Amino acid sequence: MTHAQIRAFHYVALLGGFSLAAEALGLTQPAISDQVRKLERDNDVLLFSRIRKKVVLTPDGEELFAKTRAYFEIEGEIKGLLSKTANRIEEELRIMVDSACHVSNVIQRFRNTYPSVRIVIASGNTEEIIQRLRSFDADIGVIGSGKAHDDFETLSLSKSKLVGFARRSFFPAGKRRISLSELADLPLVLRESGSRTRQQLEEFGKARGVMFAPAIVAEGREAVREIVAANDCVGIVSLSELGEDQRIRAFELEDIDLEMREMVVHLRQRRDVRVIREFMRMCQSSGSASL
Repeated sequence: MTHAQIRAFHYVALLGGFSLAAEALGLTQPAISDQVRKLERDNDVLLFSRIRKKVVLTPDGEELFAKTRAYFEIEGEIKGLLSKTANRIEEELRIMVDSACHVSNVIQRFRNTYPSVRIVIASGNTEEIIQRLRSFDADIGVIGSGKAHDDFETLSLSKSKLVGFARRSFFPAGKRRISLSELADLPLVLRESGSRTRQQLEEFGKARGVMFAPAIVAEGREAVREIVAANDCVGIVSLSELGEDQRIRAFELEDIDLEMREMVVHLRQRRDVRVIREFMRMCQSSGSASL
């Protein structure tokens, strides 16, 4: 196995074809094909399935590609460290959030400081974010607190109590609280099973012999909001994420003492990636974050 073989494989997997990889590397297509073929032959492994002039990664190829992405990212860091322009950041920062409101002020500060960095924001639940970070498909994650992960570095951003919410016409105007027993009998709209908010509520109920069976399961916070705003049902959300919406109003969960703690996380092995390091530094200096 040589560096040239690994590089040829990586660019074919990254760009989706031998000709595109050859163009990116300034080589001929036969040269790229030869490097990949030798890598497969010398290690007795099939990395690509070649179907109708298309190349598709095999399971072994997918596994190797995950490793080469990390490998070439580190190579890029080494080049950056040795470069005279290492203090400049001209990259992309991929942030995956459960809710963007927790880092919106940090994003604005980061953009003001590093205007050349392109910020890409995607949404998902805590489990999805953890998976995307581990597969190098995201750089920064904003998640609800849960079990500790040894391979992540974490900053605490904020905490906020959980509340119920419903459309304004669902309850009498004077009602301000929902009890545990009431909540169990109401038609609930909960997020998918990977949601930390849902996990907390279900764990709390189970410890007290109460089962929360959702009437509707919706993927994503915005979907829950829209369903609740249009139907006679109740959703659960942290107060900081409720936002302004005249269609709905919040209710205190009077005997449910739960709060959502939001964390910003990244893979520990990527702590020296410049955009990640700078974003985490701004989170820590924002005044709300702590180790």
